[in-house]
Order: sequence, then structure tokens, then C-alpha cells
Amino acid sequence: MKSILVTGGCGFIGSNFIRYIVEKEETIQIVNLDKLTYAGNIANVNDLVKSQHIFIQGDICDSDLVQSLFKKYEFDSVIHFAAESHVDRSIDGPSEFIQTNIVGTLNLLEHSRQFFSKTKNENFKFLHVSTDEVYGSLGDEGKFLETTSYDPSSPYSASKAGSDHLVRAWNRTYDLPTLITNCSNNYGPYQFPEKLIPLMIINSLNNLELPVYGKGNNVRDWLYVTDHCDAIWSVLNKGSIGQTYNIGGNNEIKNINVVRTICDLLDELLPKENHESYSELISFVTDRPGHDFRYAIDAKKIKKEIGWIPKESFESGIRKTIKWYLKNKLWWKAIQDNTYRQERLGVV
Repeated sequence: MKSILVTGGCGFIGSNFIRYIVEKEETIQIVNLDKLTYAGNIANVNDLVKSQHIFIQGDICDSDLVQSLFKKYEFDSVIHFAAESHVDRSIDGPSEFIQTNIVGTLNLLEHSRQFFSKTKNENFKFLHVSTDEVYGSLGDEGKFLETTSYDPSSPYSASKAGSDHLVRAWNRTYDLPTLITNCSNNYGPYQFPEKLIPLMIINSLNNLELPVYGKGNNVRDWLYVTDHCDAIWSVLNKGSIGQTYNIGGNNEIKNINVVRTICDLLDELLPKENHESYSELISFVTDRPGHDFRYAIDAKKIKKEIGWIPKESFESGIRKTIKWYLKNKLWWKAIQDNTYRQERLGVV
């Protein structure tokens, strides 16, 4: 079996990627290295076939651990998802973001370089999963290209920009076979409830306010997580070494319209007994510092070179997402009451 190291595989995108691969490819063994910080949830992957999914709890900054994993499993590829990723948290405490996103990436690159230099495995690849936030903010026009200059606005995006530069340098300096993907905003199953879409869904179900920054006019390009997983797999198998690929959903929507769409769908799927609309829960709150106005991805390169395009529209993807959260209340309630962390620590 081919062996792939997936970092951060208990997080939102990482766990969806592992589930995508296990369902798609029976001859691939995935070693999932995850520190299980607050956003890492073992429940995201604990039902997977053990022969294909090996979970290792550990830190990507732990040099001895990473080295031992390379020695034991002789990876064919590394797909690096692990990152601190919440902008608000990065504003409150930036040091963790620098440590994980930059120092952790450096550690993985170094052990990948040493392994690649020793084994001469011509099939080895290091794929670094990044974000469109490294490009900064757009005005009303234009889209981010792979050649757009970096202009990060938050400690989070600055740390991801730094990690991108490291990956690019290790390819150019050491000939490490690397690939970088920069994606737009993801949504879908297993997303941690602090993020916009799950927060709005869960708050609605709990009859709580739906807080929207500013006037809700900030624009994001929304990408359904399974489409993102499919794109990553396509880049790993068909992408040109040393290249960067933007991955977008072709769904530019204002935040307020995202929230209203969620409310409209919940009005349809789970109407309130008093017949009020969930949209009456919307409230506007003071905008956060450094809040980028607009992100928009130009994904022509991945379409032209690899043939990938997203399958889901926002309308189809958000409906699937809401239905998933309605069917999996135990999953997000365990996060709300913190029992998901107690279970993994052996408390209950």
C-alpha cells in the first residue's frame, strides 16, 4: 500500500480529505498526525477502517516524532493541513500561530528533505495546503492569481504566508518536490462551530443571536469541502512540481447573504413552531481589526492544467451542509459542552 502522511487530519478539511481518500482509494494507507488542539476532533475519523487509517497524536513541531514516522512508514507523500486557522484567535494570541504554522512547517520540510535525499523516491511529493488570505484584500474588482503579491492582514494570514514562502524555498534551494494550494473559504460537514456557517446554523437551532461583523458586506468565495479534497488529490497526482494552484468555488457571496440563505433554508427544513423566520435572529456587531473586505479566487490555472472544476454550487453545497448539521446534533453538541475533549483525554 502507498503510505501518505496527513497532518492535521482530525481537523475540518483534513478529516474530510481522509474520508474522501479512504472511500476512493483502497490501496492507500494514511498516517494521520494531529496534536488534537481544540479544533482537532478524533470523532471526525474514528469510524474509519483501521487498516487504512492510522492515528498518531502528536505535534508537527516534535522533530523526533516526525523523524520516527518517516523512518517507520517511508511516506510516498506528505499532505500538510495542520495549522492554527482562526483569525480572531490569531489576533488574541499570535505566538501559537507562528509556532505551528511556520516552525511546524519548517520541521516537516526538513524531515521531508532528509528522507527524500536518502531514499531518492522519485514519487515523493510534499503538498502544502494554504489559504487565499495570504494575498490580502481585494476591492470591488479583480481576483487573486497565483502570481498575486502577498499582502497578509492578520497574524494568521501572515503565518500562512511565511509557511508558503518556506515551502517554495525548499523546492528552489533543495529540489524538494513540493506543491502549494491556496484555497478560498471552505464549508461543509465537520467544520468547527466557531466558523461562520456552522456558527449560524447552530445558533439558529439554539434560538441565539446570529452575529454578523459590520454590515455583512464582506465578500468571500465559498468552496464546498469535498470539492476542495478532490482538487487537492488532483493536484497531488497531476500538478507540476514547484507550482502553486489556486482552488476556488466560483461562489462570491456577501456574508450577510450567506447568513440569510442559511435562515431561508432552515425556515424550509425546520420551520419554527411560531412561524417566525430565523432571519429575525440576525444582529450586527463591531467589525474586527484587519478584516479583509473581499476575497476572490481565479482558478483558471487548475482548470487548464489539471482539468479540475468544483462540482457543487453554493446552493447545493449549503443545503447538504445544513442537512448534515441537522442530522449530527450529537457531534456539535459534544463540542459545545466540551465532552469531545474529555473523551479523547480519557476523562469519560
